[in-house]
Amino acid sequence: MLKPSLQLKLGQSLTMTPQLQQAIRLLQLPVLDLNAQIQDALEENIMLEMEDLPDVPQTGAETTAEVEAIRAEDMWQQRSAERVQDGGWNGEGRPLTEFADQSGQTLREHLLWQLEMEHFTPRQAVIGEAIVDSINDDGYLDAELDEILASLDADSGFSTGEVEETLQLVQRLDPAGVGARSISECIILQLQQLDDSTPGLELATQLADQHLDLIASQCFGELRRDLRTTDEDLHDALALIKACNPKPGLAVSPAAAEYVIPDVFVRKVDKRWVVEISPTGVPRLSVNQQYARLLRGSGDHDVLRSQLQEARWLIRSLEIRNETLMKVATCIVSRQTAFLEHGDEAMKPMVLRDVAEEVGMHESTISRVTTNKYMHTPRGVFEFKYFFSSHLSSVDGEDQSSTSVRAKIRKLIGAENPAKPLSDSKIANLLGEQGVTVARRTVAKYREAMNIPSSSERRKRSA
Repeated sequence: MLKPSLQLKLGQSLTMTPQLQQAIRLLQLPVLDLNAQIQDALEENIMLEMEDLPDVPQTGAETTAEVEAIRAEDMWQQRSAERVQDGGWNGEGRPLTEFADQSGQTLREHLLWQLEMEHFTPRQAVIGEAIVDSINDDGYLDAELDEILASLDADSGFSTGEVEETLQLVQRLDPAGVGARSISECIILQLQQLDDSTPGLELATQLADQHLDLIASQCFGELRRDLRTTDEDLHDALALIKACNPKPGLAVSPAAAEYVIPDVFVRKVDKRWVVEISPTGVPRLSVNQQYARLLRGSGDHDVLRSQLQEARWLIRSLEIRNETLMKVATCIVSRQTAFLEHGDEAMKPMVLRDVAEEVGMHESTISRVTTNKYMHTPRGVFEFKYFFSSHLSSVDGEDQSSTSVRAKIRKLIGAENPAKPLSDSKIANLLGEQGVTVARRTVAKYREAMNIPSSSERRKRSA
């Protein structure tokens, strides 16, 4: 029979104190979310107060002007658009202003305006307004026809046929595809806008109506067999479908653009790259000394004492966050100086483990620091993660980063003869001549990631 007994054991364990938990949580927050949390803390904790922001350091007219411009919201928008280079092939995307409707008009307002301009009868206009009210931001009709009919004045004697007829009129409005009840109908509505003589139009309509599932799963061989069509005809039809917008409503009411606030600034001072915490990113907090003095020598005010402790924890957690950001950012800059000097082609391979070992932190901590954290450099604003890329071998024994290889691929394609575009195999051979060992399928993967068409598609576009 077992008897109860006491045993003494020695061991080590890591205890997650509230302060450590708070520091880790704040570390992974982007600036906007962190500012929201700080604002909440300022409103709830009487022991906290916000210090005045420090003056922006001035190291020259150009640097001062650059920092001051970033502090203004309207200049932020301008600079965000100016970040895009190389015709949108640098993986950063095109300027938002190139695609977004700048009128500020909503999709509903846009459609109602067209109802007034088109030749709708008074009854059709009433039904049309009810239909427009049921169209979501993506441009799709959310309600069933009988639901729309039920929302209309019962005494006016509207019929389901009238609603269906008016819907067809609404579906002819701009943008093409609006008012669709499915992705299939949305694509067909857009295809109907094309000239009847467009190559592949009839087949594209058939594909959109019956075979979108096979297109999504890329079962092109099965499509050719079922439809008894040639590769060329299928290619033309698929090109028409791919050119359609699956969310036409966003062309009028695009999602609001989100602008990032850099966590750190990187600039060159006296031939050295210097890293600084953003002076405008996160407000500086301190303990309200007037209330703190009231607690000295007094055993009362438990609530204030608790708030004082919480205030000190928050201030210290923010200090830890800034210290960690500085360590990681400084390490990244020291390893990627060549990129700052010469651009993407000079990017060095770097993984989380490299930085973790140098700064003496765990890889999971580095992952938190590099997520949703941004660095402002003379070359643009980049997420910390942008500087991390895998290794590719080279003839001289010095590894190349995947970012560098992508830049080389983009450069080769940019300099090619449009009438004789470079194939993926040819690009792989040219990179090999530069000492970079890369397979054809790797070239294809990087090219597709940069949204660069294949050589055959580029040849057709240049024709």
